[in-house]
Amino acid sequence: MRAAMRRRFLKMHGLGNDFVLFDAREVPLEMDEGRARALADRRTGIGCDQLIVLEPSDAADVRMRIWNADGGEVEACGNAARCVATLIGGDCTIETAGGLISGSAAEGAATIDMGFPRFGWEEIPLAWAMDTAAMPVGWEELNRPVAVNVGNPHVVFFVADAGAVPLERLGPLIEQDPLFPDRVNVNVASIEDGAVRLRVWERGAGATLACGTGACATAVAAIGRKLVASPVEVRLPGGSLSIEWAPGESIRMSGPAAHSFSGEVAL
Repeated sequence: MRAAMRRRFLKMHGLGNDFVLFDAREVPLEMDEGRARALADRRTGIGCDQLIVLEPSDAADVRMRIWNADGGEVEACGNAARCVATLIGGDCTIETAGGLISGSAAEGAATIDMGFPRFGWEEIPLAWAMDTAAMPVGWEELNRPVAVNVGNPHVVFFVADAGAVPLERLGPLIEQDPLFPDRVNVNVASIEDGAVRLRVWERGAGATLACGTGACATAVAAIGRKLVASPVEVRLPGGSLSIEWAPGESIRMSGPAAHSFSGEVAL
């Protein structure tokens, strides 16, 4: 009986949003939905919100591929980008399915240029045309969200108290609504003392302690509505990120990234 192939991995996190990371730049690694879902399982696998595979890139220092815990491959992950930047060190460029991003890392933290937000209804994408700055739709107490694509699709709801929203119930309803052909990440935010309090239901992963792209999307929406000024502190359950953005410019996200442990797994 042939022994299972074993591969080294890193376990990393950004504010508690955790990743299993494989470096496949020298030795290729085949990843698919079933394998990603099995590795992400917190009872029978290693356990993570997202699984990351690093591959060679002709356009950047590295190519970062991302699978959510449900096994679906997605376009972007801000917290994972900070982790990858700290692995590479210094200034770096990262190719993702959502576009080329750049970063600068030092001492367990990184700043990532996440590129330009997109607001066109077809860029989110939505199933039909509408105003993405105040969408004329709602789900129970959540209504008139901002839609923005920051490498992956987000809707942002501003509420009086983000902590009071039943996100575990409403998040999956909105995520899988037919209005969003590629599903969507759901953000609920409230403004406190010039900062943003944020909770995120991540597409394919559920409620997480932090979401870098969610923080970017929400900051862009809040600055666009003139609710806060840039740079803005975004406070998530796992900690805070600093987001800088002005209309017509790219988004810059700064925050920590940490290595939890390394190991070897039989695939």
